[in-house]
Amino acid sequence: MPNFETFTKRMVPLVKQPFVTIQKRGTISLNAAAYAALDEPEAVELLFDPSDRIVGFRAVPKESEHAYPLRAQSGKSIGPYIVSGTAFTRYYSIDTTVSRRWIGYMDDDILCVDLKQPGTEVTSNRSGSNSARSADEDA
Repeated sequence: MPNFETFTKRMVPLVKQPFVTIQKRGTISLNAAAYAALDEPEAVELLFDPSDRIVGFRAVPKESEHAYPLRAQSGKSIGPYIVSGTAFTRYYSIDTTVSRRWIGYMDDDILCVDLKQPGTEVTSNRSGSNSARSADEDA
């Protein structure tokens, strides 16, 4: 009798880079690659290095004192994953006048975003037009 394996979506390697978007009004979204880089946590801590202007995300149990829950946007199970960062962005005076996306990188167990880099301005795709979407939004 054959020894079958069940194919799951997790078996497909992620080839896309981790992206973090700070949206208008401070909501933060992580693409599937960023979520996977953090080992798919239920919650994260929001970290900030004021002198280097680096935002960090560290996976923590959702019961942790400083945990911010991650949720899949619109009930999708493959992301993007959203965290409420409004108070965080206000406290650290992080510009949220336009939505911007940065490439994230791992430093030990922390997903980092360097705000000294310009990032990429992103626009909503709610108008139904695909022209406003960038290729990495589907990540």
